[in-house]
Amino acid sequence: MTDTDRHIFEPDGRAVPYVDEGSGPALVLVPGKGIDPVHLGTLAHVMLEEDFRIVRVGSRHAGADEGTTLLEAAQDVVDVMDHLGIADAWVGGHAFGGTVARAVARAHHDRVNGVLLLAVESDVPAEAELADGIPVLVLQGSDDDITPPANGEALRDAAPGLVSLVTIDGAGHLFAATHAGEAAAVIEDYLDWD
Repeated sequence: MTDTDRHIFEPDGRAVPYVDEGSGPALVLVPGKGIDPVHLGTLAHVMLEEDFRIVRVGSRHAGADEGTTLLEAAQDVVDVMDHLGIADAWVGGHAFGGTVARAVARAHHDRVNGVLLLAVESDVPAEAELADGIPVLVLQGSDDDITPPANGEALRDAAPGLVSLVTIDGAGHLFAATHAGEAAAVIEDYLDWD
């Protein structure tokens, strides 16, 4: 992502960075806490080749999320969706970004077709518990020492009919960048948007 690709949406004086690329079914992605949306760029570009519309929504606070609550971050995602005319989408994120996606699903059930979790955080607040009836795809790296595979396994075991889990062998925490092709293939196969 270059500076020319990045847009800033400023509802109510909030500066929320986002990137909107492609056409087709929308997948909204949120990076981990304090991480620029460029981190998800490799995965986004692979998904674009498969005719997805990828929207990456960053934090309103560059480099950190201090001062932004989980529900405010979730509202930023919904506000960007509104700004772009996206009525509903799969919403996902990496680590804390996945927690934000879960909060979007709980607070805006009718806007979320499914949740994509790339590296699952443990001990999420009540606002980010799984939303009833919304499918969840968890992708995780087998060698992730920040959000270990046990987190995804526990989530799947807690809701086996709702949560699907795929572990990418040899991948660490930043697998969305290092194993983007494998991750994109899993997402495309799961969503079956051909």
